Amino acid sequence: MSRIPFNKPYLTGKETHYIYQAVQSAKISGDGIYTKKCHAFFETKYGFKKALLTTSCTDALEMAAILSNIQPGDEVIAPSYTFVSTVNAFILRGAKIVFADSRADNPNIDETKIEELITPKTKVILVVHYAGIACDMDYIMAIAKKHKLLLIEDAAQAIDSFYKGKPLGSLGAMGAFSFHETKNVISGEGGMLVINDPQYIGRAEIIREKGTNRSAFFRGEIDKYGWVDMGSSFLPSDIIAAFLFSQLENLDDIQKKRKHIWNRYNDSLKVLAEKKHVQLPFIPEYATNNAHMYYMVCNSVEERTGLITHLKSKDMHAVFHYISLHDSQFYKNKHDGRSLPNCDRYSECLVRLPLYYELTDEQVDSVTAEIKSYYKI
Repeated sequence: MSRIPFNKPYLTGKETHYIYQAVQSAKISGDGIYTKKCHAFFETKYGFKKALLTTSCTDALEMAAILSNIQPGDEVIAPSYTFVSTVNAFILRGAKIVFADSRADNPNIDETKIEELITPKTKVILVVHYAGIACDMDYIMAIAKKHKLLLIEDAAQAIDSFYKGKPLGSLGAMGAFSFHETKNVISGEGGMLVINDPQYIGRAEIIREKGTNRSAFFRGEIDKYGWVDMGSSFLPSDIIAAFLFSQLENLDDIQKKRKHIWNRYNDSLKVLAEKKHVQLPFIPEYATNNAHMYYMVCNSVEERTGLITHLKSKDMHAVFHYISLHDSQFYKNKHDGRSLPNCDRYSECLVRLPLYYELTDEQVDSVTAEIKSYYKI
C-alpha cells in the first residue's frame, strides 16, 4: 500500500460485534435483523418511502431497470461521464442509451441538453449525482413531468447529500445507492434501491426475491408464496447489513471528518484555481457537499498524467476517473456520433485525490504541497 493510498476502508469499531450478533440470531441470509435495522434507519432519517438493501448499487440499478418495464428499443437518456453500471442495467433490458454531455462547471449531466434528446421512444431520464453533488433536479423533474418520463437517480456517491433540503435519491421515482468500500459508508460490496413512488414497492419486493412473493408470505399477508414475476436474487447477506449498520450509526462522525478533509484540500488548492492551473469542484447553491471525493480538473491529459506520476513518485496514490461511455469500446459504434466535449474533458483531465476517514491533516498537507510543487507554486 502507498504511504498515502487513494482509499482506506474505515472500521467504526462495532462491525465484527454486529456480525457476531447476526450469526447468533441463526439467520444470516437476506432480510435478517440487521437488514431491517438498516431499512428503518434510511426510511426514518431520510423519509424514503421504501428502502431495500441489495448486494450492490449495480443490482439496485438492475432492479430499477426491470421496474421501469424497459423493452428492447426503448431509449434512456443518461450522462456519458459515469460508471458503466449506470447504463449497463438498462442495456441488459434491451434499451438504447442516448448520452448527454456534462456541465462545464461540474461533471453532472447538463440539464439544458436533455429535452432535445427526447424522442417518442424515450422512456427514462437517468441522472447521476457525481461526487455526491446534486444535479439541477427541479429543471430535470419538470422535463420528466412534461414528457411523462420516468426519472431515476443514480445516487451511488450521494449518501447524506441534499438538493434544496431534500435527500438525494428521494426525488425521482427510484434512487440507487452504493456501499462499496470507496464510498462514505461501506459494507465492502453492497447497495440499496430506494422506492419513492408507491406503485413500484410491491413489485420491487417481488423482483428482489427471485420473482416470488416471499416477502409478503413472511409478513403473513398470504398463506403461501410462488413465482409471480421475473426477478433475481438481489438480497445481501445479513452479515453485510450488520457491517453496514455499524457504519450508519457513525454516519454523522464520518461525514464531519470527511468534510474537514475536503475543506482542507479546497482551502489549500484555491491558489491553483486562481492561477488557472486547475478547475476545482463547484457546488451549486441548490446542492450540499457530502465530501464523497475531492477532485481537480487539469488543463490537459498530459498535465494530469504528469501530476499522477509525480504524486506516485512520492508514494501518494491519486487516480483518474471514468472514460466517457460514449467513447467506450463497447458503445462507441452505437453512439449517434454527437460530440460531448465536457465529458471528454473530464475523461482526460479529472484527477481524484486521496480521501478517507483516517487521512490526517499532515497527510493532506503533504499531498497539496506536492501538487503545488508540480505546478511550481
